[in-house]
Amino acid sequence: MFFLRCFLSLFLFASLAAAAPRAYEERMSWLDNGVIRLGVDLNLGGAITWLSTAQGPGPNVINSWDWGRQVQMSYYSGPVPYIVGDKHPAKVWEHIGWNPIQVGDDFGHRAQILEERNDGRSIYVKCIPMQWPLDNVPGECTFESWLELDGPCVRARCWINNARTDKTLYPARGQELPAVYTNGPYHRLIAYTGDRPFSGQPVTEIEPKGPPSWTHWTATENWTALVNPEGWGLGVWNPDCVHFGGGFAGKPGAGGPKDDPCGYISPQGFEILDHDIVHEYRYDLILGTVEEIRKQVYQRAQQPKPAAWRFATDRQSWTWHLAHDEGWRLQGEWPVHLDGNDPQLLSPWFFCRAEDGPVLVIEAAFTLRKPELQVFWANLAGDMSEQTSRRFPVIADGEFHEYRFRLADAPNYQGVITRLRIDPPEEPGAVVRLRSARLQR
Repeated sequence: MFFLRCFLSLFLFASLAAAAPRAYEERMSWLDNGVIRLGVDLNLGGAITWLSTAQGPGPNVINSWDWGRQVQMSYYSGPVPYIVGDKHPAKVWEHIGWNPIQVGDDFGHRAQILEERNDGRSIYVKCIPMQWPLDNVPGECTFESWLELDGPCVRARCWINNARTDKTLYPARGQELPAVYTNGPYHRLIAYTGDRPFSGQPVTEIEPKGPPSWTHWTATENWTALVNPEGWGLGVWNPDCVHFGGGFAGKPGAGGPKDDPCGYISPQGFEILDHDIVHEYRYDLILGTVEEIRKQVYQRAQQPKPAAWRFATDRQSWTWHLAHDEGWRLQGEWPVHLDGNDPQLLSPWFFCRAEDGPVLVIEAAFTLRKPELQVFWANLAGDMSEQTSRRFPVIADGEFHEYRFRLADAPNYQGVITRLRIDPPEEPGAVVRLRSARLQR
């Protein structure tokens, strides 16, 4: 979690230094269902630049001060810094690394639309994004997005098709799924962060920490809203994310779409982006009061279940540290090769009460000299330590076995569990192969 926090804090702070909007001609594509009005700009990669109520229409909640805002797709990977030929990022962007974004780059070059459709019910856009930190360097990938309206909601599906010539397998980076920027009036961050999601318990107003005024939190109902003092605004729901980041910069309450003050929300993940990966995610944008936003989430969401992953065709958003694998296209198992001291396999963030998942069940094969694993878990605060871990014996014969690790026997396995980490022994060259992992009673 430390890596993601540092990464996002630097990115968001640097984004405030971006240039003001450049003059260009808008080319809007609209959807209107009588409840909300959605506009994407086809001259800005099909990013969302307008969202309002349909009546009036109401005020546009989306900020477009510069080309790094809007509601848009944005991905991160190595190397850091990212250099192409003689093109180097400015000092302020060196930490960003490889970063194609949907709108354009910080030098005023826009993404190229390859295909777009609007049938009155949905909008589809395919584009070649631009590397934000570099001067006129297209991404070696395509972005695709599908948007449709459902009452007060925009339902979105997004994916990246990577085609990088650099086939290096870079470590995982924090991802914005997606990046959402709102205007000055919408400066109050609201989410449910407790241990009884989907039970109508009181929400929390999140106080950003700064400078800069960004923070991170666990949204156990998978949504967060930026609202005005009256409690009306924009909610973002990603059913696969509990880890969120965001805040507000500038003078609260002031400004519109072309002004600098802005709010920011991002459902966040940690992903390895292979040179040829296809990565997909979904999210909803919801206009309304906090109560109305939450009601829409409750109608769509499923009650939390103990986390479960089957490594049949991909990593299931698990990542490695001081190790490597053979790429994201799995053939029924996930083989991980151990490289250095303290190798780690890390799960994505999730929500599970300890009493609902006291046992970690894995199907795995180990080629090890020391037949032992250490399993760590994180709580709502996201912390992992020796006190939140247990050691278990394994069979190191290279054959698959099902293991049942009873985590609940540890005194600190309690409350809400939000992440797992499996630490094999420090044996460079050894291999761990996983078919599945799950928490269960």
